[in-house]
Amino acid sequence: MAGGGGTRFWPLSRQKTPKQLLNLSGKELMVNEAIDRLAFTVDKKDIFIVTNATQVSTMMKATKGRIEPNHILSEPSARNTAACIGYAAMEIIKKYGDGVMVITPSDAYISDTAAFTRVLASAVKAAENEDKLVTIGITPTFPATGYGYIKYNKGLDTEAKTVIEFKEKPNEHTAKTYLATGAYAWNSGMFIWKASTILSKFEQHIPDIYADLMEIGKTMKSHIEYDVVEKIYPTIRKVSVDYAIMEPSAENGDVLVVPGEFGWNDVGSWDMMDVLHNTDENGNITIGDTIAINTTNSVVYSSGKLVTAVGVDNLVVVETSDSIMVCHKDKAQDVKMIVDALNAAKRTEFL
Repeated sequence: MAGGGGTRFWPLSRQKTPKQLLNLSGKELMVNEAIDRLAFTVDKKDIFIVTNATQVSTMMKATKGRIEPNHILSEPSARNTAACIGYAAMEIIKKYGDGVMVITPSDAYISDTAAFTRVLASAVKAAENEDKLVTIGITPTFPATGYGYIKYNKGLDTEAKTVIEFKEKPNEHTAKTYLATGAYAWNSGMFIWKASTILSKFEQHIPDIYADLMEIGKTMKSHIEYDVVEKIYPTIRKVSVDYAIMEPSAENGDVLVVPGEFGWNDVGSWDMMDVLHNTDENGNITIGDTIAINTTNSVVYSSGKLVTAVGVDNLVVVETSDSIMVCHKDKAQDVKMIVDALNAAKRTEFL
């Protein structure tokens, strides 16, 4: 899944080059890191990307040599994850007859690829053996308040545990309670299931979206396919797969989770850059042409111009060719408010 805007990484992240198309680690674009990880489990010729129409051409260039161009599925408009996943499932049904789908975000960071591959193999096996929905949970390492949680039956002597319920982002006290039980995992947003199984759940729980997808499916492999996608897709109801499918399916005992730990982080904002980069002796991360004097615990990023900081603490300073962004590190999540303000002011040249 690669249709997100990554607005918390503005001004580096823009509509045509969102977070998944950035090289934040200094090694490779985030989407290409995701593809290369999955290649240990599935042949690259069987990897698909679902992205926003405005990003398709950039995505094709970015993933050239890794992904077949006709495996980049274009969403005419953003309709949340249920539509995105249903669209991909329909494509697989039409192209392969059926198959186990591995669905991952394109912009998460995973430090231990070998451990991730092992956990993913367990999840694939569970999806092959049972007509259930499988998700990967991250074994919590601290009482995080920024992630949703999955409660599961820890008494089962199997790698795939039955999910009891999904929990919204908790406060710190509740998160500590979750960790103490040993029966909770962070919700990673990674899913594994047969394409036929998820579409049957669509038919059961969100029949309106299922009907829309069936209309699109009828035209797949024909010359009018994208015309129909452009007509129908923007009318599909916006809803997340978690809310529409996973939560009611868990109530019916139809969801399994494979908990694991493989150095996962969603790297959602500038204050998380220490996941990707080592800090210096003053707790700073400096990237590009920068000078930091008597500066501590800050992120200073230059894309070209010299950026300097003197005597500051806990700041994020980011320079691009047309913009400069400064925020307190503790307010990094609020950078998306700048994007909202630019949208409201119709300053689209900065989006």
